[in-house]
Amino acid sequence: MSGDPRTPDPPFTGRFRFVIAGSPTMEIGRFTEISGLSAQIEVEEFAEGGQNQYKHKLPGRMSWPNLVLKRGITNSDELFQWFASCSGEGFTGAGNAVKRHDGTVEVLSPAGKPIRSWKLIGAFPVKWTGPRFVASSSDLAVEELEVCHCGIATQS
Repeated sequence: MSGDPRTPDPPFTGRFRFVIAGSPTMEIGRFTEISGLSAQIEVEEFAEGGQNQYKHKLPGRMSWPNLVLKRGITNSDELFQWFASCSGEGFTGAGNAVKRHDGTVEVLSPAGKPIRSWKLIGAFPVKWTGPRFVASSSDLAVEELEVCHCGIATQS
């Protein structure tokens, strides 16, 4: 029998990053939590006259929730710079247009090499939340970025 009969261990989910395409490509950051990587097909029900046993269920549009990325505060400013480029003076400086970017969520091996990735199509940030400061707390200072997009594609 050739090859290793053992099933490979699944990757540890604590090693992942988010990168946006552009010139140059920009690593937005490495995160402690990423949620919202999902897709859903809406279902439309159609009641046929005279058919009382069931309703026809037809596939509708696909929808994707916003991606939410969380991490501890770092000295890197790329995350907030990207957010700022889509609002306020950044938005005005771009001719009142949001520049969408394709982005990639990557799960990394212990050696830092991508194991699996998902491409977000036409992404841009819609919400940034800074850390909550509480003098009596020993919790990690966390920032959060919410990103909307037009779809997900898998990459190998």
